Amino acid sequence: MQSGCKACKRYDLLNKFYQASNQWQKAIETAEAHDRVHLRTTYYNYAKHLEAMGEHSLALTHYEKSDTHRFEVPRMLSEDLQALENYINKMKDKSLWKWWAQYLESQADMEAALKYYALAQDYFSLVRIHCFQGNIQKAAEIANETGNWAASYHLARQYESQDEIKQAVHFYTRAQAFNNAIRLCKENNLDDQLMNLALLSSPEDMIEAACYYEEKGEQMDRAVTLYHKAGHFSKALELAFATQQFGALQLIAEDLDEKSDPALLARCSDFFIEHAQYEKAMELLLAAKKYHEALQLCLEQNLTITEEMAEKMTVSKDSKDLSEESRRELLEQIADCCMRQGHYHMATKKYTQAGNKLKAMRALLKSGDTEKIVFFAGVSRQREIYIMAANYLQSLDWRKDPEIMKNIISFYTKGKALDLLAAFYDACAEVEIDEYRNYEKAQGALTEACKCLSKAKAQSPLEQESRLAQLQSKMALIKRFINARRVYSEDPKEAVRQCEL
Repeated sequence: MQSGCKACKRYDLLNKFYQASNQWQKAIETAEAHDRVHLRTTYYNYAKHLEAMGEHSLALTHYEKSDTHRFEVPRMLSEDLQALENYINKMKDKSLWKWWAQYLESQADMEAALKYYALAQDYFSLVRIHCFQGNIQKAAEIANETGNWAASYHLARQYESQDEIKQAVHFYTRAQAFNNAIRLCKENNLDDQLMNLALLSSPEDMIEAACYYEEKGEQMDRAVTLYHKAGHFSKALELAFATQQFGALQLIAEDLDEKSDPALLARCSDFFIEHAQYEKAMELLLAAKKYHEALQLCLEQNLTITEEMAEKMTVSKDSKDLSEESRRELLEQIADCCMRQGHYHMATKKYTQAGNKLKAMRALLKSGDTEKIVFFAGVSRQREIYIMAANYLQSLDWRKDPEIMKNIISFYTKGKALDLLAAFYDACAEVEIDEYRNYEKAQGALTEACKCLSKAKAQSPLEQESRLAQLQSKMALIKRFINARRVYSEDPKEAVRQCEL
């Protein structure tokens, strides 16, 4: 049997075999070395065996090893109380102290019981016995010092039975038994304490307290606050509207968002409009997705549209709230409002989102942000926008910035505005002559102007021919002047003669 169990490594069976054959030392050795899962059971069984043999001292040791001594040792020593008391004092175990205190209490030895309950830190039992002895002041000290819930609850019931309501409310509160404390406050008109307790308690208790204030018809602001804190927004708003509590409504409105009932949001916004709280009304209209009403309020009350507000009013393309046409119309209205308020960058963004790039460009031109204007024209790839950008750049000091001049030429070329490009080259020629006296460069600019104008598709061919003739005349005069200046050093008279031709 033994060799078979060892070969199969069934040490649990081997352990049972040793126990059954009264080989306890081998059973314990096997459990300690190979069958630790049954080690405590082995100790316990051995302790029972020793107890049956009358060897209490050894039995006690093995009950301790099996961690069953808190029950088994008092049972075993119940006939020898002195030995049991000595053992309990020696072990200094809270469970044993409590067991001994309960025994002493059952024997009506209250002073000794109090001593051991104190050692066991069983505050509930301490308070219970002090109350039984009529020493309620000592019980209150213990409950206040320890904050033990069970002790506080027991003491609260004692005070309630003696009609000491304030003390009862205090200890019910310490015990977290708020519903009992609330009950006493309602029954005894302790309205100030009731409010504080309700705010600490559950939503159900808050609603119950709110109903109490509402039924009394006094301190309705407290009823509104409690309904609000309990999450009963509709009731809180209804009561706040009925009693015209502006401050309470503001607090409630702060907790309203897109998830709130649209009807509640609309009602609150109407209230704030009536009381000239337009910005708050605006927030609620946006939360209720009343975008057109929000925009109308902005226009009527001249409210500044912030970037955050504009984004909240922007409906995504995949939204089911508005059709695509209505969405674009709303975006343009937002942009129009931004334009009136001078928020040109925001207007540009909204016009772009609405798909109206021309209006977006006009807004950007108003902003005067040259870098963004050049960038927007480059990415838009629209003829009209290229021309608008080039016209704007001409209003800058392009004479001193070659990059601006380069962009003007590029945008007019991309916009196929050859007549405008010709006019620009003509202006360049004038600058070269007036400011730099560089007739050669002026001649080159006029040559480019002639090329552009000859390729342009003019609405009036006669006007186009007239402009070409003027350009060619300028070029001829400049050419004569260049020749005259070249021969002046060798033959001044010839130079003057050429100028007089």
